[in-house]
Amino acid sequence: MDLPQILSCIATELEEVEQQIVTHVPTEIPLLTDVSQHILRSGGKRIRPALVLMVAKIYDASSPEIATAAAVVEHLHTATLLHDDVVDQAEIRRAKPAARLVWGNDASVLVGDYLFAAAFSKLVRIGNLSLLEVMSLVTNLMAKGEILQLTNANKFPNQEEYLEIIFHKTACLFAAAAKMGAILGGADLAEQNTLYEYGKEIGLAFQIVDDALDYVSADTSQSGKTVGIDFQERKITLPLEYLLRISDAKDQKRVYEMLDTPLILEEHVQEVIAMMEKYEVIPYTLEVAGIYARQAQQRLEGLPDSIAKQALQDLAGFIVNRYT
Repeated sequence: MDLPQILSCIATELEEVEQQIVTHVPTEIPLLTDVSQHILRSGGKRIRPALVLMVAKIYDASSPEIATAAAVVEHLHTATLLHDDVVDQAEIRRAKPAARLVWGNDASVLVGDYLFAAAFSKLVRIGNLSLLEVMSLVTNLMAKGEILQLTNANKFPNQEEYLEIIFHKTACLFAAAAKMGAILGGADLAEQNTLYEYGKEIGLAFQIVDDALDYVSADTSQSGKTVGIDFQERKITLPLEYLLRISDAKDQKRVYEMLDTPLILEEHVQEVIAMMEKYEVIPYTLEVAGIYARQAQQRLEGLPDSIAKQALQDLAGFIVNRYT
């Protein structure tokens, strides 16, 4: 089942959210408008705002605040992308030139700050303290994730450290989106926490698969980045961490040699991909992602059956299988 099929139960609501995402960033400053629209209109799967909508739909909730909260989540996500691209010196975002290449680092950082502020302004107008608490927590977690990644820039994190980083950088926003939907749906605290854990686990699965795609996909539209870019940027994601952990001394030495070269070339990328095939790294990586996706599906078992609940089950499966 593809993503549009999974999201069909919230198609109408998602259209409304899309309009808010791309049009409700009021500014009289052309630079702010140009940079924000560059990335907001560049697509993306919109999984995070969809989580808000689908979880709220489990409880048959219907209010304008749900769409607003969903748009807030995407604006916050977009702000982090602008900041991440500056920190990572990224050149591609969603198969388009990163905003920092078009307008510069200063503009990217400042527009990211503006989107953060705009997101919180929208939440304040909703007037739900619980939503503000969730969003405040997640912004703190994501900021911590950036610092964790920065402090580990010249280190080789183990799997536990890697998972901590991707929770802070990616999974915590999935978790927050699911919990916001539960809050707006009127779920009790236990169910809010259950859905938070669901979001966290599919967020971990999403990032693990995204890191695997860096070494297997020749189609930049699938992951929004060039094949091997993580390796060229010397990011130790799960596939590379596992390769370094299980490879023999000769291959391990060769990987370190490539990481130490002043410029990692396409031929180096292909060499490390060949090693990953040799050691069956990608199947292992996807199995780890699958564990989290299955745990997420199990979280939903106690909730009432509905089309939205089934969509959340299917979404967890899609996240793991989207590499095919």
